[in-house]
Amino acid sequence: MPAQQKSLEEIAFQIILHSGNARSFSMEGIQLAKAGKFAQARERIEQADQEFYEAHHAQTSLLQQEASGDAVPPTLLLIHAQDHLMTSMTTKELCLEIIDLYEKFAKERD
Repeated sequence: MPAQQKSLEEIAFQIILHSGNARSFSMEGIQLAKAGKFAQARERIEQADQEFYEAHHAQTSLLQQEASGDAVPPTLLLIHAQDHLMTSMTTKELCLEIIDLYEKFAKERD
């Protein structure tokens, strides 16, 4: 396997790993908000944001490579990683909205 291909695979797996972690933290945030633990729910969203930072760091290395004229061949794994990142980002945004709703309803009950 060429060294460049291995590097692309490693980067793709880093994107998948950190995106998956971010999605998990986001979903945990909903469960915490459902239990009325809003500060902890927001901490999970902050943890998700840190994971997204790591995923974007990996992604940026590919963008810089492409911008410097060194084409990045699209592989199924890389496409999957990008899809995983984008769906995880959408999940986080929806989770944040749900956490906000739980908090709003809790305040209205008080």
